[in-house]
Amino acid sequence: MNPSIASDDLGSLLKWYIDQGLDETIGEEAVDRFTPPSYPVASASTPSLPRAQIPPPPRVPSSAAPAIRSPVPIESPQLVEDAREQARRCSSIAELEAAVRAFEGCALKRTAKTTVFADGVAGAPVMIVGEAPGADEDRLGKPFVGVSGQLMDRMFDAVGMSRGRDLYITNILFWRPPGNRTPTLAEQAICMAFTRRHIDLARPKALLLAGGTAAKSVLDTTEGIMRLRGKWTSFTLDDGTVIPTLPTFHPAYLLRTPASKRQSWSDLLALDKKLRDLSLR
Repeated sequence: MNPSIASDDLGSLLKWYIDQGLDETIGEEAVDRFTPPSYPVASASTPSLPRAQIPPPPRVPSSAAPAIRSPVPIESPQLVEDAREQARRCSSIAELEAAVRAFEGCALKRTAKTTVFADGVAGAPVMIVGEAPGADEDRLGKPFVGVSGQLMDRMFDAVGMSRGRDLYITNILFWRPPGNRTPTLAEQAICMAFTRRHIDLARPKALLLAGGTAAKSVLDTTEGIMRLRGKWTSFTLDDGTVIPTLPTFHPAYLLRTPASKRQSWSDLLALDKKLRDLSLR
């Protein structure tokens, strides 16, 4: 420290430094951060170790190395093939239901209370395929028995149809997803192996797909329900028989958006007309 600087002046200087934010001493000389760094260049006279003399990195014993495992999915493509093979061997709806109840390849079965297979009359002219069981369906073991199912019953009753005479009802999934979440593609693929066989064995005269998930899975399309709804398409059975198919809104959607009931009512009238054209009404 320069002895010619008075202590009072030194204190004032230090205070000024602190006021300016300079509260740490780094070095005697300022560092120019804008100058590119220079690296030493090895000269020809600089000795270098031959490659053979460079020591290899230490090897970690295999017992001490952590085991790295690739994630194994719960549902694999093989499970889809297993479901298809089991469904293909079923020659009746009763055999198919037994196969579904015995199937352990879908993880949803481990969280659901019951297996929800179908309701109504097997072989009825209209087969309704929805998305998945809800809480009421999981508790009672039948599809479309909750609030949305009651709405659906009233709508069909208005056109003179009932599940006890004209309807056969199922879902693409037989087990309730936790929290009513949207089923994964793997879950849909596994269950659709049984659902396609279900439609083939039921052989309805018309197929009604309730909701976007059911419509996209059965028709194997990426189109949303807003584009598919109200437009007749077809589903082809294994023997080549073509079933008239109509996507429509899910009753649960109608409970959330009552203004869409008019469109669903139009779909039911179109379904009734199709059955009359087929001389089934």
